[in-house]
Amino acid sequence: MTDLELFGKAMAHEHTGRFLFGCSFIPETFRRFRERYGLGEGLSMRDAFGTFEPHSVDLRKPGHELPRKDFSRYFKGVDIPEGAWIGQNGVLNVRGSAHHFTRYVSPLRDVTGVEGCYGFPFADNYGWTDDGMAEEVRRARGEGKVTLTWVGHQYEEAWQIRGYEEFLMDMACDPAIPFYILGRVHEYALHRVIAAARAGVDIIKTGDDVATQRALIMSPDMWRRFIKPLQRDLIETAHAINPDAKVWYHSDGDISAILPELVEMGVDILNPLQPECMDLDWVKREYGRRLVIDGTIGTQSTMPFGTPGDVRRAVAESKERYGYDGALIISPTHVLEPEVPPENVMAFLEECAKV
Repeated sequence: MTDLELFGKAMAHEHTGRFLFGCSFIPETFRRFRERYGLGEGLSMRDAFGTFEPHSVDLRKPGHELPRKDFSRYFKGVDIPEGAWIGQNGVLNVRGSAHHFTRYVSPLRDVTGVEGCYGFPFADNYGWTDDGMAEEVRRARGEGKVTLTWVGHQYEEAWQIRGYEEFLMDMACDPAIPFYILGRVHEYALHRVIAAARAGVDIIKTGDDVATQRALIMSPDMWRRFIKPLQRDLIETAHAINPDAKVWYHSDGDISAILPELVEMGVDILNPLQPECMDLDWVKREYGRRLVIDGTIGTQSTMPFGTPGDVRRAVAESKERYGYDGALIISPTHVLEPEVPPENVMAFLEECAKV
């Protein structure tokens, strides 16, 4: 059975005894795993273990060179250390001491009103083209692959541009600023959604980390005011153009307070469902008929600190409790960090592949 066929069964909630599964690593964890089991650098996880790796399809840059955006005036007087870089959103990333994590310096951190946001060179993709996207989707699907387009975060990109605390304060005290920044970020995401839906991709991938371990970062009313309309627009646009497109939504933490609304908006696949944060039995019981669950294997508990036997039991339990109807994609709830032993990764892969 190809990935595309198995994906169709999962979305239809048809149990086959097999599940799509996969994991991602930071480079150091992947290096240690490869060395432990003698895997060559050119060997993909898909080829070695049958992991689920959808084929990514996206807009393409035009053939001519686009003007380079200049963010220098937003960092005057800032000491930029060696190895730091400015991303496409104008956010300065300063390397930290903890592997892949960086410290953000936000370009709009000092503005005192929405007027200070005017003229900021937001990322855009209006010069990009969707030529060839539909053909690429057809070719990949003909090979039995699931196709996917990542359309980006909105809340996360917006607060990174403004600053974390500043953005949350603005939501309460100066809403014109977050509305403006979110609106510009949304334009970028919406263009991608339209192109992906027209091309016929299987999965439109979106989401935002809007929760802590215990609750939302903001009140549900604040989420409904600032964030929900944007996500709803993306989902409704996708489904209006291509009703068969499936929306995959990600948020770390405990999003129980807004889960009913996400389901009502049309989210099809929910990720990552951290067992340390969410009542997974409640999610399956209340919304399992409308959702495919992706995740469930704890990266704050089982994967780094359990034994291989613990990992196998967690995977087997996930299949039984949340995959009895086939509506499950098994994955760790985050990228695998250096604390995860290679033996636990192998136990995860082997148990997932069992029929």
